Amino acid sequence: MSEVVYTTTHRVVVPFYVYAGIAFLVATFLLFTSSGEFSGHYFQPHILAITHTMALGWGTMIILGASHQLLPVLIEGELYSVKLAYLSYIFTGIGIVLLVYAFYVFDMGWPAKYGALLINAGVIVFFVNVVMSIVKTKKENIQAIFMLTAAGWLLFTTLIGGLLIWNFTGNLLPDGSLHYLSLHAHVGIVGWFLLLVIGVGSRLIPMFLISKYENTKTLWSIYGLINGGLISFIFIFLKDAPQVCYMLPVLCVAIAIILFAGYCSKSYHVRIRRQVDEEMKISLLAVVMMALPLVFLIAVIVTLISFATDVHLVLAYGFTIFFGWLTAIILGMTFKTLPFIIWNKVYHARAGTGATPSPKALFSSQVFHIMAICFIIGFFGFAAGIIISSGLATKIGAGLLLVCAFLYNVNVFKLLFHKDIML
Repeated sequence: MSEVVYTTTHRVVVPFYVYAGIAFLVATFLLFTSSGEFSGHYFQPHILAITHTMALGWGTMIILGASHQLLPVLIEGELYSVKLAYLSYIFTGIGIVLLVYAFYVFDMGWPAKYGALLINAGVIVFFVNVVMSIVKTKKENIQAIFMLTAAGWLLFTTLIGGLLIWNFTGNLLPDGSLHYLSLHAHVGIVGWFLLLVIGVGSRLIPMFLISKYENTKTLWSIYGLINGGLISFIFIFLKDAPQVCYMLPVLCVAIAIILFAGYCSKSYHVRIRRQVDEEMKISLLAVVMMALPLVFLIAVIVTLISFATDVHLVLAYGFTIFFGWLTAIILGMTFKTLPFIIWNKVYHARAGTGATPSPKALFSSQVFHIMAICFIIGFFGFAAGIIISSGLATKIGAGLLLVCAFLYNVNVFKLLFHKDIML
């Protein structure tokens, strides 16, 4: 009797990938045209637009799509509702466009408010779908718990964001919206992105390395450290404790990242397939790049304790998150997951006959290679430009990242338009 493989139709998943790819291209274009603004304060309309395009349009949308595909595999059951998946795409997709536009022109009126409401509606729908899918199967799985908890933190993040939007004109909160920006950002970065990437990565990285390594105890430790660190951060923030107290949540998250890096290292060393392809190399590079934001965050806290905020360090911190490890893991994992989705769509009927190309053959390895080089040089160039206040370095770095995003889309659309070459 053959094993049942649970999956979600490509009609649900692929639109998220397309949206994310276009958002990445838009974000890098805005980065290129606004690179000079990275020499000033981080709270500027264009920087806010770029940040939210990356965080929501690029990172969140592609993770939502991948989650709809991966969740059934993790819980060994069907997604609770395909209709809810479509609704999450429509609500969130429209909301992001409105919100980014509102930030770009800095209009905190109806575009920002309706955008925030639609994003929250999309996230609520996604959260309900995840909860009901897990409840329906009652399958215990540590990666599914990571995903469920991360979805909860995402909802908390968007709710805070919505309050901050309305606070610009309605004075709903005791302080101005800028005061709560750190809370909003870190709940999203740590609770949503970091927790979900580590949870999902702990399954995908060994799987794509063809490694049988598994250590549930380590994953539970990581889960506790990240959530414990985030909860302690929220408590310290709300109590307005001394800046030095923030070292505690940073330490918790740092230990979690070190444990995850060790988990990936052990998976790598006991892998069955000795040759590692470029897609996995970029994904593994993303794990190493997790250390960069921590270094900048510690530097930011030290400067706050000593004298005042160094805006260049804050900008570098945010940049290394969204254009660094988060983008690196997406670049690598897109071309490990999307080719299989398209292959399954086109060649499913002839699976096992040996008369089909491999999923890797559906996109251009050469384009991927050039994309990866542009990403690495562009990322480090732009980051260096922020630190040394070099307009030339940031412009060149942004240009290379724009090329990277263009090539990413070239390969994505090459996959989407793939036809059965055996016919």
